[in-house]
Amino acid sequence: MARLHSGKRGSSGSTRPLRTEVPEWVSMSAEDIEAKIVEMAKDGKQSAIIGNILRDMYGVPSVKLVTGKSVSSIMKEAGFYTEVPEDLFNLMKKAINLRNHLENNPRDTHSTVGLKLIESKIRRLVKYYRGTKVLPAKWRYSPDTARLLVE
Repeated sequence: MARLHSGKRGSSGSTRPLRTEVPEWVSMSAEDIEAKIVEMAKDGKQSAIIGNILRDMYGVPSVKLVTGKSVSSIMKEAGFYTEVPEDLFNLMKKAINLRNHLENNPRDTHSTVGLKLIESKIRRLVKYYRGTKVLPAKWRYSPDTARLLVE
């Protein structure tokens, strides 16, 4: 499948093997994994980073396979999940950093085009999240409110 904002194809990636039961080499129990997720969430880590840490450092191939719940649902139960979804939050951080760059370098036309593309992705995501009731119907993206949310 082609990339959204370029004429290139996407890079291929590997697929996770299909498993229905927990591998025998996983040493952590479901309660230990949930406690570790809550501990990392208290430190302010995002769910994607928590999943990578559990995979690389603790040898947990899939949190959902072991616990039956995703990392984000465990964080929601513990009360550490943000009201703005992670992918939208990361795009807003990227847009704010690019706006700060453009304040210092106003003639950087390549970054201006990049900012327009990032903000169009943000608007599409906001439209999707409003349709799925993750965000309130009145929620709108503006650079000023995004700056307040991120900082």
